[in-house]
Amino acid sequence: MSAAADQLSVGIEACDCLTPLGNARETAAALLEGKRALVLTPVLGRDGGDPVPLALLGPMNETVPPRWLPDLRLLGAQIPPDDWGSAKAPVIVTSSNFGAGSLYAFVRDRDPRHLAHGTPFASVELLRREFGWGEHVHVFSHACVTAHLGLAHAARLLHAGLASRVLVLSYDFVSPFVAGGFHSLKILNGGMPAPYSVRETGAIGLGDGAGFAVLTRDAGPFRLAAHALHNEMYHFTGNQPDGSGFAACAAAIAAATGGRRVWLKGHGTGTLDAGKLEAEIFSRQFPEAPLAGWKGSLGHTLGSCGLVELAVAVAAVRGGRIPGTVGATSPTFSDNVALESFASAPFDGAILTSNAFGGAHAAMLLSHD
Repeated sequence: MSAAADQLSVGIEACDCLTPLGNARETAAALLEGKRALVLTPVLGRDGGDPVPLALLGPMNETVPPRWLPDLRLLGAQIPPDDWGSAKAPVIVTSSNFGAGSLYAFVRDRDPRHLAHGTPFASVELLRREFGWGEHVHVFSHACVTAHLGLAHAARLLHAGLASRVLVLSYDFVSPFVAGGFHSLKILNGGMPAPYSVRETGAIGLGDGAGFAVLTRDAGPFRLAAHALHNEMYHFTGNQPDGSGFAACAAAIAAATGGRRVWLKGHGTGTLDAGKLEAEIFSRQFPEAPLAGWKGSLGHTLGSCGLVELAVAVAAVRGGRIPGTVGATSPTFSDNVALESFASAPFDGAILTSNAFGGAHAAMLLSHD
């Protein structure tokens, strides 16, 4: 699948997130202080296992109702009112996990109540009833680029005249099933992530996170001005070793910047091969742009990271300073990795990227006045 920038500029009317560090404003402030939400935690929760870095909003044991529902209620209270789920105000729900942990809990405990929110359909239907949405609810799931896909789809609906406002909601909460799966790949281990740092062993963290954005055709101080998507379809987990997938996505979004002075919010999980390719290629494509990544504090919020980190980026720009790459140390894979925070004033845009299993890449251009 080739990459091309889809320049469908839309305004961000409202945007917020929830992480273990708080809402978007609180999270941005904590990142500026270098705080880490990641804590070494038994990988299987109450069933124990090796300690791994997790950033959790509460104990990750599955519950009935699901443990993520109270947090989504808090976040949902911040969403501006509308006839959400109607034809002109559709809802897009994105996640890589939905209620997958509850399916694992059913297999383990044989409690049928877990099935009420275990599948993607049942998970979204629970939210639809909870928030009183209508039937126009779209669902996306494509690993760690999922939120990007939902935001790009929202822009297309708006530009096609099929919607006047679109709500995009994303959520991913860590469960023993998810943490255990990443642990089996050896990349979720006892080490804390150090995004873009040159070291012998890579490590990631996982984190709970949810976010929303209300998008409109109206102009505003913050806009999503372009999206670029590329899928290498190379391997179940890996990327083309030559970095061609990263390069294709970077070139496409660079062509859409229109001379803007941008900073970079990278994917930056703490892996070595992918981290090196991302840092080096974006350094070549945007040699003057500082590169920051925040998963060394928040953990990887999986399919929701694109929307969670968009909300943090908007809050950081509003506050005047962009957090540096928490957890990273010198030497780094490229000279433009920002280890410290920097002022947002010299910039009028940001490139926000996410990458996923199988060589899927996504980038969006956040324009800010």
